[in-house]
Amino acid sequence: MRARDEAKIEKATERTLPLMQTEANDTGSPKPAISILIVSFNTRDVLRECLDSVAAATGDLVVETIVVDNCSRDGSAAMVREEFSWVRVIESTENLGFGRANNLAFAAARGRYIVLLNSDAFLQRDTLCLSLEKMEADPTVGLASGRLVGRDGELQPSARMFPSPMRNLLVISGLADKYPKSRFFGQADRTWADPMEAAEVDWVPGAYSIIPADILHRYGFFDPRFFLYYEEVDLCLRIQSAGYKIMYWPEICVVHVGGESSRQIKTLEMSQTGAQLVLWRMRSTLLYYRKHKGSAAIAVRWLEEIWYLLRAWRNRLRGGEEARCEVRNQERLAGLMSLAWKETKGGRVSPPQPW
Repeated sequence: MRARDEAKIEKATERTLPLMQTEANDTGSPKPAISILIVSFNTRDVLRECLDSVAAATGDLVVETIVVDNCSRDGSAAMVREEFSWVRVIESTENLGFGRANNLAFAAARGRYIVLLNSDAFLQRDTLCLSLEKMEADPTVGLASGRLVGRDGELQPSARMFPSPMRNLLVISGLADKYPKSRFFGQADRTWADPMEAAEVDWVPGAYSIIPADILHRYGFFDPRFFLYYEEVDLCLRIQSAGYKIMYWPEICVVHVGGESSRQIKTLEMSQTGAQLVLWRMRSTLLYYRKHKGSAAIAVRWLEEIWYLLRAWRNRLRGGEEARCEVRNQERLAGLMSLAWKETKGGRVSPPQPW
């Protein structure tokens, strides 16, 4: 490790304190060990379940919980104030997206560690204590997460590798799903790996993660250009580039429903898997590649467009109503990527927000 990075790691050890030890702030109240930050957009019912899980997982830890309401219309903020008086609510007058909303909470948080938690994710009773123990034991870790599972216990992608044009192609072509146990085809989501083995990885989903607050203050919060998608990839890359590890710890388990906020947007093309807003995903893809890989953004744009058009051509040859529907779908996807390219000026600018 470079001398500069070693100095950063040494400085990071200053954050290590006994688990139950707390510092006092200027008002004399205990400084939280953890600040839990939750962004909600019209997810009142699952948010209630999420906060119930937080209450059950707190134990003896000094924890503060901050909910940022992204201009919900379902009474989420009022519900939190009425039923969870110990939660601080920050109401935004517009939908800030995931990154900018979390940045509001970052600025207000007082904890030594920051826990990012989706409103549709639910902690287990040992999640917080185990996360804190493992972070305190290794100051070289800059961000960590655990094993995400659905309500049915099915494993979700929890430990991933940084995007590349090749990995993008493996995913959109379906080869990653067809050969999940292959180290080559399954590289994007590391589906070849034993999910019960801890690993140093490139990035982890933002549904649950724990980050030392000093890391965030030193290397920056979420890049506000990413309205939704890729913001956690960008953050993990910056933390890793600073010399810290991104860790996946399977002992830490979080139940994650997934896509609840995205489902509230009814007017845009949705992917069939993951309930992603496709246009927003494409915009963020181009922004990420232009920021970190320069001209590779061009390759990613054409890779996706050509793939969709080839699929359309193949279905046109098949004939039949089902094939015609698929032709329209693939041509629409190609058109969305072309639109995303124009709107972001090739990944150079973020379109006016909210998207």
